[in-house]
Amino acid sequence: MNKIIVWRGYLVKPIHKIAGQIMGDLEAFHGSRPAIDADNILIVRGMSRKQFNADLDTELLNLLKNLGARQIDVFSEEGGNIMGIMDERIRESVDIQAETDITGVYRLKESLEAMNCNVAYTLGLIDNIGAFIVTWKDKSGIGPQFVETVVANME
Repeated sequence: MNKIIVWRGYLVKPIHKIAGQIMGDLEAFHGSRPAIDADNILIVRGMSRKQFNADLDTELLNLLKNLGARQIDVFSEEGGNIMGIMDERIRESVDIQAETDITGVYRLKESLEAMNCNVAYTLGLIDNIGAFIVTWKDKSGIGPQFVETVVANME
């Protein structure tokens, strides 16, 4: 489960490789920081320098294709299972008192949109690794494009 691979000349865990590819493709790698970096989960936040020409949903779908990932509907049964495992991985690393709530993703989107942001998110599965990606930016076009990704082992 926690095997080590060589990526770009470094020994890394597969979750680090996938998170690196996501942040790299979205041009958000430079200056990005891990919010959680544990054995089975990695959460990374950053700001993209990329100028998005397509809509954000299309951009994220293309990113999943480049990763060789299968897109999963967040609100499907499979999506709920993946998000549940990600939640378990987070709880293994951080003490959280609240219950798991899959609709939290939708509330996050609504709250960012209420702050006048364009928001997009997607969920993908690459072999036995789940990747949730969310990106948002002020609708005025001013300011950075924020990116956050959660990459977790599903085993």
